[in-house]
Amino acid sequence: MSPRPKIGLRLTTILEAAGEIADKQGIDEVSLANLAKNLGIRPPSLYNHFDGLPDLRKKLAIFGLDRLYKVVADAAVGVSGTEAVLAISKAYVSFARKHPGIYEATLMAPDPEDNEVQQAGAKIVNLSLRVLRDFNLEGDRALHAVRGLRSILHGFSALEQKGGFKLTLDFDQSLEFILEAFIAGVSSKR
Repeated sequence: MSPRPKIGLRLTTILEAAGEIADKQGIDEVSLANLAKNLGIRPPSLYNHFDGLPDLRKKLAIFGLDRLYKVVADAAVGVSGTEAVLAISKAYVSFARKHPGIYEATLMAPDPEDNEVQQAGAKIVNLSLRVLRDFNLEGDRALHAVRGLRSILHGFSALEQKGGFKLTLDFDQSLEFILEAFIAGVSSKR
């Protein structure tokens, strides 16, 4: 039987601290030692919650996917069609801007084929499919559209975070232009 974790030290608290390290210092700085130091505990105490660094990274990826899903799902409430695609897309990019380390963690699960990681990611895919339902896409065509939208959002977020946009154009206007082009293309596939 595992020892009881320190009173008040819940998994959510620990993952929030790991996310803070990732956002401020980068995902590579998320280690058991740095996390323990940030929490004011000894590193062995973290083994009550994690089976080492890969398990911490997995749980941080799931934590990030759950947070991303909540932000995107909240943006989808009460809107449909083009408005819904724009809303969830802007929410996605906003999340990546506000939480660059947590966002990166969502892409770096030690085992992306892990069932828990797959389930967390599937929620976002299923939400995207529901949003794109208004465009009468079915089966593989709907999944291709979800892949396309995710590629746009991730590519835009990654380029922005890495300083890849050097022109003085407004980022949000560029994003909206790209999304409108995507929506026009998806609409033409009806």
